Amino acid sequence: MMIPGYPDAAPLAGLAGGVLIGLAAALMLLGAGRITGVSGIAARAVGLSDSSTPRFSSWAFVLGLPVGALIVVIASGGLEASFASPLVLAIAGVVVGFGTRIGSGCTSGHGVCGMSRLSARSIVATLTFMATGFATVAIMNALGLEVLP
Repeated sequence: MMIPGYPDAAPLAGLAGGVLIGLAAALMLLGAGRITGVSGIAARAVGLSDSSTPRFSSWAFVLGLPVGALIVVIASGGLEASFASPLVLAIAGVVVGFGTRIGSGCTSGHGVCGMSRLSARSIVATLTFMATGFATVAIMNALGLEVLP
Protein backbone atom coordinates (compact mmCIF):
# COMPACT_ATOMS: atom_id res chain seq x y z
CA MET A 1 0.00 0.00 0.00
CA MET A 2 1.45 3.35 -1.05
CA ILE A 3 0.60 6.64 0.62
CA PRO A 4 1.06 9.68 -1.67
CA GLY A 5 4.02 11.74 -0.49
CA TYR A 6 5.28 8.94 1.77
CA PRO A 7 6.74 6.26 -0.50
CA ASP A 8 8.50 4.45 2.35
CA ALA A 9 5.47 4.33 4.65
CA ALA A 10 4.26 0.90 5.69
CA PRO A 11 0.82 1.45 7.23
CA LEU A 12 -0.14 -2.24 7.30
CA ALA A 13 3.10 -3.17 9.06
CA GLY A 14 2.49 -0.30 11.50
CA LEU A 15 -1.05 -1.51 12.12
CA ALA A 16 0.15 -5.07 12.70
CA GLY A 17 2.86 -3.82 15.07
CA GLY A 18 0.36 -1.69 16.98
CA VAL A 19 -2.01 -4.64 17.37
CA LEU A 20 0.83 -6.82 18.66
CA ILE A 21 1.96 -4.15 21.14
CA GLY A 22 -1.61 -3.74 22.40
CA LEU A 23 -2.03 -7.51 22.69
CA ALA A 24 1.23 -7.85 24.60
CA ALA A 25 0.24 -5.04 26.98
CA ALA A 26 -3.19 -6.60 27.55
CA LEU A 27 -1.70 -10.04 28.18
CA MET A 28 0.79 -8.61 30.67
CA LEU A 29 -1.94 -6.71 32.52
CA LEU A 30 -4.48 -9.55 32.50
CA GLY A 31 -1.97 -12.37 32.99
CA ALA A 32 0.51 -10.89 35.44
CA GLY A 33 -1.39 -7.88 36.76
CA ARG A 34 1.51 -5.62 35.74
CA ILE A 35 1.84 -2.61 33.45
CA THR A 36 4.08 -3.15 30.42
CA GLY A 37 6.41 -0.24 31.01
CA VAL A 38 9.76 -1.16 29.49
CA SER A 39 11.81 1.22 31.66
CA GLY A 40 10.29 -0.21 34.84
CA ILE A 41 10.81 -3.78 33.67
CA ALA A 42 14.40 -3.00 32.66
CA ALA A 43 15.06 -1.31 36.03
CA ARG A 44 13.73 -4.42 37.78
CA ALA A 45 15.88 -6.69 35.61
CA VAL A 46 19.11 -4.93 36.61
CA GLY A 47 18.07 -4.53 40.25
CA LEU A 48 17.40 -0.76 40.28
CA SER A 49 13.78 -1.19 41.25
CA ASP A 50 11.86 -3.34 43.66
CA SER A 51 8.61 -4.86 42.47
CA SER A 52 6.67 -8.05 42.75
CA THR A 53 7.78 -9.12 39.28
CA PRO A 54 10.48 -11.80 39.49
CA ARG A 55 13.83 -10.69 38.06
CA PHE A 56 13.86 -13.73 35.76
CA SER A 57 10.59 -12.56 34.17
CA SER A 58 11.98 -9.06 33.77
CA TRP A 59 15.13 -10.37 32.08
CA ALA A 60 13.04 -12.60 29.80
CA PHE A 61 10.98 -9.58 28.72
CA VAL A 62 14.03 -7.34 28.18
CA LEU A 63 15.92 -10.01 26.21
CA GLY A 64 12.80 -10.79 24.19
CA LEU A 65 12.76 -7.28 22.72
CA PRO A 66 15.91 -7.61 20.57
CA VAL A 67 15.25 -11.32 19.94
CA GLY A 68 11.82 -10.42 18.56
CA ALA A 69 13.38 -7.77 16.33
CA LEU A 70 15.95 -10.30 15.11
CA ILE A 71 13.19 -12.77 14.24
CA VAL A 72 11.44 -10.08 12.17
CA VAL A 73 14.67 -9.24 10.34
CA ILE A 74 15.33 -12.91 9.56
CA ALA A 75 11.73 -13.61 8.54
CA SER A 76 11.57 -10.55 6.28
CA GLY A 77 14.87 -11.23 4.55
CA GLY A 78 16.63 -8.31 6.19
CA LEU A 79 15.95 -4.64 6.63
CA GLU A 80 17.98 -1.65 5.58
CA ALA A 81 18.56 0.55 8.60
CA SER A 82 20.70 3.53 9.46
CA PHE A 83 21.47 4.85 12.90
CA ALA A 84 23.06 7.84 14.50
CA SER A 85 26.63 7.47 15.75
CA PRO A 86 27.26 5.31 18.84
CA LEU A 87 28.08 8.46 20.84
CA VAL A 88 24.77 10.11 19.92
CA LEU A 89 22.89 6.88 20.74
CA ALA A 90 24.64 6.61 24.13
CA ILE A 91 23.84 10.24 25.01
CA ALA A 92 20.24 9.78 23.88
CA GLY A 93 19.95 6.63 25.99
CA VAL A 94 21.16 8.45 29.11
CA VAL A 95 18.80 11.37 28.48
CA VAL A 96 15.84 9.02 27.93
CA GLY A 97 16.76 7.01 31.02
CA PHE A 98 16.90 10.18 33.10
CA GLY A 99 13.57 11.30 31.67
CA THR A 100 11.88 8.01 32.47
CA ARG A 101 13.00 8.31 36.07
CA ILE A 102 11.74 11.85 36.58
CA GLY A 103 8.59 11.11 34.54
CA SER A 104 7.81 7.95 36.52
CA GLY A 105 7.77 5.84 33.38
CA CYS A 106 8.42 5.67 29.69
CA THR A 107 6.38 6.00 26.54
CA SER A 108 5.35 2.36 26.61
CA GLY A 109 4.12 2.55 30.18
CA HIS A 110 2.39 5.91 29.89
CA GLY A 111 1.49 5.97 26.19
CA VAL A 112 0.24 2.42 25.76
CA CYS A 113 -0.81 1.19 29.18
CA GLY A 114 -1.56 4.40 31.09
CA MET A 115 -3.55 6.01 28.29
CA SER A 116 -5.67 2.88 27.88
CA ARG A 117 -6.47 3.04 31.62
CA LEU A 118 -7.29 6.77 31.30
CA SER A 119 -4.63 7.64 33.88
CA ALA A 120 -4.44 11.43 34.20
CA ARG A 121 -0.69 11.27 34.93
CA SER A 122 -0.13 9.17 31.81
CA ILE A 123 -2.23 11.46 29.63
CA VAL A 124 -0.15 14.47 30.75
CA ALA A 125 3.09 12.53 30.31
CA THR A 126 2.13 11.37 26.81
CA LEU A 127 1.09 14.88 25.76
CA THR A 128 4.47 16.10 27.06
CA PHE A 129 6.36 13.38 25.13
CA MET A 130 4.52 14.25 21.93
CA ALA A 131 4.86 18.03 22.29
CA THR A 132 8.58 17.69 23.01
CA GLY A 133 9.03 15.44 19.97
CA PHE A 134 7.14 17.85 17.71
CA ALA A 135 9.14 20.80 19.02
CA THR A 136 12.45 18.96 18.59
CA VAL A 137 11.67 18.08 14.97
CA ALA A 138 10.52 21.64 14.22
CA ILE A 139 13.66 23.15 15.75
CA MET A 140 15.97 20.70 13.96
CA ASN A 141 14.21 21.37 10.63
CA ALA A 142 14.41 25.14 11.19
CA LEU A 143 18.15 24.85 11.88
CA GLY A 144 18.71 22.54 8.92
CA LEU A 145 19.97 19.74 11.15
CA GLU A 146 19.64 16.09 10.27
CA VAL A 147 20.35 13.31 12.74
CA LEU A 148 20.33 10.37 10.35
CA PRO A 149 22.28 10.28 7.08
